[in-house]
Amino acid sequence: MENTRYDFSPIVTRKRLELPNSARLAVYIAVAIEYWAIDSQEWAVAGVKIPPPNLFEYTPRDYGNRIGLWRIMEVLDRYNIKATAFFNSDVCKYYPTIAEECRKREWEFCAHSTSNAVLLAGKTEAEEREIIRTTIDVITKAAGRRPIGWIGAALAETFNTPDILAEEGIKYVSDWVCDDQPFPLKVKTGNLISMPYTLDLNDIPAFIMHGLTPSQFCDMIIAQFDTMYREGATQPRVMSIGIHHFLMGQAYRIAALDKAVNYMKSFKDVWFATSEEIAKWYYEKYMGIKLG
Repeated sequence: MENTRYDFSPIVTRKRLELPNSARLAVYIAVAIEYWAIDSQEWAVAGVKIPPPNLFEYTPRDYGNRIGLWRIMEVLDRYNIKATAFFNSDVCKYYPTIAEECRKREWEFCAHSTSNAVLLAGKTEAEEREIIRTTIDVITKAAGRRPIGWIGAALAETFNTPDILAEEGIKYVSDWVCDDQPFPLKVKTGNLISMPYTLDLNDIPAFIMHGLTPSQFCDMIIAQFDTMYREGATQPRVMSIGIHHFLMGQAYRIAALDKAVNYMKSFKDVWFATSEEIAKWYYEKYMGIKLG
């Protein structure tokens, strides 16, 4: 089946992307802030099948909300970096303090389904629309403004998802990890762009699937940055770093994040932004649309 959501566009054939202030590279740090119900039977990381309550799977994730997130916030506060929070809306309901602290820091709330056990894949159009609307409505109330971005739990979509997201006012989606620059997706009504994201520079594959050490993950971030910064001299790009508070927020891993951020911050011509800020710039600069 042919992919009809976007046209093939090799980067060597494109006009130069012009980032704000002539930056070579835009960098955004995405922190997944997720809710897992204690009676859930769907687990995406270790996959240990134990009847609920599955404490082997549940409690490490709860550690992220109770402890790990705050370590990450401390590091990013030190460097004056606003993160993009991939936010399950159930976090707003059950852990309002987290939403309050993200709002205080002016972190972006990017809609990330109701919980991480609720995937769009396999849902009817009506079910999918209800999940998306509920997520947006709950986050809007907690954040004080409507989110413009979406990333699905497990990046899961149906063939209807981009059309529904555009109809519901979402302006960018991060599920399509196929590029280093934003680009428009074809939707039935409205506008929707794909925001670069990564499954490689992401702590779940790094730590859980590949068994890398914190130092190795730090080296990956730096190597990715060095290459994209060099490439950005002729064709600027967007670099994302995907982290989860229950993984990167562990005491023995947090120094690796600090080291990587400190390294990147030492370079000029780098725009540290949220994905919302990148999306708003792209819409205005390349689509002639000024988002509120």
